[in-house]
Amino acid sequence: MIRIYRSGCAACEGVEMVGTDWTLPPDTLWIDLIEPTREEDTAIEQALGLSIPTREEMSELEASSRLYRENGATYVTADIIHNSEMELPTVDPVTFILTHGPLVTIRYFDPRPFTMFTDKLEREPYLCESGADMFLNLMEAIIDRASEVLSRTAHKVEGVSTHIFSGADTTVGYRHLITKLGRAQIANSRIEQSLAGLSRVFAFVALDERLEMNADKREHLKSLGRDASSLLAHSQAVAAGITFQLSATLGLINIQQSSIFKVLSLVTMALMPPTLIGAIYGMNFEHMPELTWWWGYPLALGLMALSSAIPLMWFKRKGWF
Repeated sequence: MIRIYRSGCAACEGVEMVGTDWTLPPDTLWIDLIEPTREEDTAIEQALGLSIPTREEMSELEASSRLYRENGATYVTADIIHNSEMELPTVDPVTFILTHGPLVTIRYFDPRPFTMFTDKLEREPYLCESGADMFLNLMEAIIDRASEVLSRTAHKVEGVSTHIFSGADTTVGYRHLITKLGRAQIANSRIEQSLAGLSRVFAFVALDERLEMNADKREHLKSLGRDASSLLAHSQAVAAGITFQLSATLGLINIQQSSIFKVLSLVTMALMPPTLIGAIYGMNFEHMPELTWWWGYPLALGLMALSSAIPLMWFKRKGWF
């Protein structure tokens, strides 16, 4: 699918069909390729005289495949967070091509920052005057969204920390807490991956003449770079907090288990002498009235069941299982 945004328009226009006679409107500021077909790739390549990377090329991890210049255009690929409303957000690559004309983006999913940015364009149709403006404002939306996701993850981690160190008996919930910490760590690592990639993108794009030669755009880009660096530092602090809380949780589990084993050891030691005496002398007496009781056997079975049930009920009340 091809969507184009033209100067002064209130919304992106969808291109229904491209053919050999299709031409790009001269006032186009942004070309958004969403899961493009080969025909759509070819049409844009012919219109701009540039090559469009494939999905496989976008997924490559080496820097030379993600940050490069070709035919006067700057190609950058960054991992963008999406599905952030779920417990485990995901990251997928998006390629941005800065040309002397419009900005070109290639993506195979629908991240929230793109929707936020198009909504903003509807409210402010004259927000951007060039493809470079489009790039900077779109990156600002991506950074804002990453900040929101990171803040939500940090809040979850803080909630777990409060629960762990509240002083209440949290033995029963330890498995749940460890699961939440593990999910928070995965989410945070993906946020960190995205922010690290964005920092590299900003450093590389800073050398592009379309941004380097314009003081306002250059300052805007530096501001985005500082935001990405500060969020990256915050993400690393969250990761350190998760590691500490996970270690603390495991330590508290060990303390609880040690306390349980201490109680069981004391109970066992207390019952060993009477058990030993009963085992040696319990059946070695001539006069045992219980042998003639008609309800003696059921009574013994009931006492066995009761003696097993009482410790189990006590263990459950203590939260040991």
